[in-house]
Amino acid sequence: MKKLKKLPIGIQTFKEIRDKKENYIYIDKTKEALDLIQNGKYYFLSRPRRFGKSLFLDTLQDIFEGKKELFEGLYIYDKWDWDDRYPVIKFGFSGNRNLKELYSVIEHNIDSNKEHLEIDCKKVDDYAVCFANLIENAYKKYNKKVVVLIDEYDKPILDNLDQIEVAKASREVLKRLYTQLKESDKYIKFVLLTGVSKFSKASIFSGLNNLRDISLLPRYGTICGYTQNDIETDFKELLEGVDLKKLQTWYNGYNFLSDRVYNPFDILLFIDSEKEFSNYWFNTGTPSFLIKLFQKEHYNIAKFENLKTDESLLNSFDIENISLETVMFQSGYLTIKSVKQRRQKKEYTLSYPNLETKMSFNDYLLDFLVKNRSRKIEIQNELMDMMEEKNLDGIESVFKSLFASIAYNNFTGNNIEKYEGFYASVIYAYFAGAGFDRIVAEDVTNDGRIDLSVFLDDMLYIFEFKVNQKGALAQIKEKNYPQKYQTKFSDIFIVGVEFDSKSRNLVGYEWERV
Repeated sequence: MKKLKKLPIGIQTFKEIRDKKENYIYIDKTKEALDLIQNGKYYFLSRPRRFGKSLFLDTLQDIFEGKKELFEGLYIYDKWDWDDRYPVIKFGFSGNRNLKELYSVIEHNIDSNKEHLEIDCKKVDDYAVCFANLIENAYKKYNKKVVVLIDEYDKPILDNLDQIEVAKASREVLKRLYTQLKESDKYIKFVLLTGVSKFSKASIFSGLNNLRDISLLPRYGTICGYTQNDIETDFKELLEGVDLKKLQTWYNGYNFLSDRVYNPFDILLFIDSEKEFSNYWFNTGTPSFLIKLFQKEHYNIAKFENLKTDESLLNSFDIENISLETVMFQSGYLTIKSVKQRRQKKEYTLSYPNLETKMSFNDYLLDFLVKNRSRKIEIQNELMDMMEEKNLDGIESVFKSLFASIAYNNFTGNNIEKYEGFYASVIYAYFAGAGFDRIVAEDVTNDGRIDLSVFLDDMLYIFEFKVNQKGALAQIKEKNYPQKYQTKFSDIFIVGVEFDSKSRNLVGYEWERV
């Protein structure tokens, strides 16, 4: 009987994964690596966490250091001159909560590279000068241009978005460090920086404006992650008996303008956990800063199901002007659903990548909103039961319980109770967090936009919300919102829900069956 390959869970070292004795599964990314090496010099790649960025950097290091034996059977094996070796400097950033810790991390990186390359540098206190010396001395010792690989270049900033002054100071420290790359250009063969976010070049990369951003370049769209083809070939034996359509719904969907990809961490943990569907990627990190942004601003979470934007939101953000939409896209909670050319500009539609992300993020948001978390679960279950049973009066009772459970003191001074999008956000979050996978916000019709459409088997529920106003149900009927769906569903229910900002709850609820 053929022995199944092992799962490289948490392993970011290419050499260990390629050890023949270990028999780990590996998805070949050396074609993309060779393309990068042969077609440019300075690169930047943004991908969400746990996407394989660190392993890709380690793969590049082994290529440049000529470790031919590790690449037998891979695309690059007979296409690279393994005798042409280069000194490699690799930095990796961990979290820091103050500048002292950041300086210590930089010093540790410099010292470990000096040891690896067996070189010494002038004893100076300036970290940026030390970095420049490291590059120059590596070039002089080996008489070869230097490769510089920087993993999680942005982590010292991202980990401090809740203390903005530390984040700004960290940005300035890193900016000065990265400036040395441009000033050391004559000694450099190749540079790749990876991270989660894409800060504007005017901020962190002002001294390194020659970086080529490949994050949304279609030819590198699958440089990290697993494609559907990988799932159906390399993982075929490991996924025996699994409903691949359900696997797609749960974990596939990240779009970097090429084939959609799975986060590797999800697939590896899914197989290792006896093929049980769960929130593996989401549970490795808590998006607490996203919740703080939602708390501060008037966001309608329901719109994230179908969010229209232009390239400015995708390209970068700066810490003086952070939007929830940008952070959610760059950190992997939203992805590109479609692209439309509008004359000289492109319009992007963003949405949740998959069921795991949509369900988990909205459930996490609910944990922040409600006073009693066990009550939250009860309400979600009640909501599911009422919808399946077509109990429209029961849905009204569930909605009232839902808003009665919210901790409004989390929004002191926000006036969020007057904002229609807040109520839509809460109801959407309950549906999404409960596992409803077909929800459309601002569903376009011939005569307007439906606030929320919820699809359940052969049933459709159309919701219209108003705050301090009447006529929610009348608007649905006046604009004939159900018309576009009347031939597709056996049961269509229209529901008008009216809220009062003083009581912060329902004061009007009407419904009809179409």
